[in-house]
Amino acid sequence: MSNIPDHSHGLDIMGLITARGGSKGIPRKNVVSIAGKPLIAHTIKSASESGVANRIIISTDDEEIAEVSRNWGGEVPFMRPSELSGDLDTSFPVVVHAIQWLDLHENYKPDYVLLLQPTSPLRNVSDIRKAVTIAYEKDADCVISVYEPKQHPSWMFELTDENRFVDFNPEERELTRRQSLRPSYMLNGAIYLVKRNVILEQTHFYTDRTFALIMPAERSMDIDRIIDIQVAELLMQELGQKNHPS
Repeated sequence: MSNIPDHSHGLDIMGLITARGGSKGIPRKNVVSIAGKPLIAHTIKSASESGVANRIIISTDDEEIAEVSRNWGGEVPFMRPSELSGDLDTSFPVVVHAIQWLDLHENYKPDYVLLLQPTSPLRNVSDIRKAVTIAYEKDADCVISVYEPKQHPSWMFELTDENRFVDFNPEERELTRRQSLRPSYMLNGAIYLVKRNVILEQTHFYTDRTFALIMPAERSMDIDRIIDIQVAELLMQELGQKNHPS
């Protein structure tokens, strides 16, 4: 086993960043510049500075992403197969492929896989370390990052084909003040910390030993459109000022 990093609580953790070359909303999204760095570099940097991972592996099908990742300190020991790189492919089989490849070719079997998507550049070192602390203290199968959205689901509606309202939850919403509703949370996609054996034993990340890491909304942004880049740069500037006051 590799030397255990300082902030890993004695767990052997493999960082895994998934970054395919194709993207529709923003062409070449994973290497587009945000605040002076390629998008993927923000995630590699936060993963490295968190001090929790023995290795930071990049799973990509794209040579340019691979080169950029290496330049910023990521490992690219394999190229992802094209059959796992389509628009509709989910993260789970990509993670399984990475685990199985590293086991077969390097006999590497970490305790946990720390899955980080590069489209969440506002996730920081503290968020990653908190996820590992939760996993250690709870002996969690999985820790997943979430945030509390401004819109509560009890105040949302479906629409029929005729644009007629269909209420999701009229009983809870009726005569209920927004402030008294139980908090609800959404996945933000920033952090999945999952036991390796759990991934290999099932077809999804979730078990009854899955715990949440609650992140603030301002660090839960997912880069999907051009305007997201502009907003992310403004948030990075503001959050940087808060974290390093004069």
